[in-house]
Amino acid sequence: MKSLDGLIDTYKDYPKKGIEFKDVLGIVQEPMIFKELILKMSSSKIIENAEAIISIDARGFIFGSAISLQASKPMIVARKPGKLPGELLEKKYNLEYGKNSLSIQKKALEKYNSYAIVDDLLATGGTVNCVSDILKNNDKKVLGLLVVVELIKLQGRSKLNFPVESSVFF
Repeated sequence: MKSLDGLIDTYKDYPKKGIEFKDVLGIVQEPMIFKELILKMSSSKIIENAEAIISIDARGFIFGSAISLQASKPMIVARKPGKLPGELLEKKYNLEYGKNSLSIQKKALEKYNSYAIVDDLLATGGTVNCVSDILKNNDKKVLGLLVVVELIKLQGRSKLNFPVESSVFF
């Protein structure tokens, strides 16, 4: 089996100068490796103990939906502005290279109290903290984060107050 890090391409100066963008899409182009990764991530205690999964727009949806299916857990989405209908819970946050905001449908959170957050990559932790804040501000519990890639030098993990499981470190 090819190693995961060999399937992750790096694009320098994308989306802006000084950023080294890690593209995880090569993983989904290798079905057996993708399957093995999803099986591994789905067997996490964080996933097992969570009532639901919350996946972050957009590459987090790829991994979150596959984990949700494998683990038989409901999936809720955290989306970028203007992408969700209905009553929304929204929060702005800072990215490594700018600002953005995320929204979650209020109705989607009504049935569940504990969540595993899933995304493709952990950098500075801003995006994950945004989702965590939305959940915590609505009396929900974050059990942990699962990501494919963690950028160690940006120390995002140190800004989170819950467990983090990463498959590849750069």
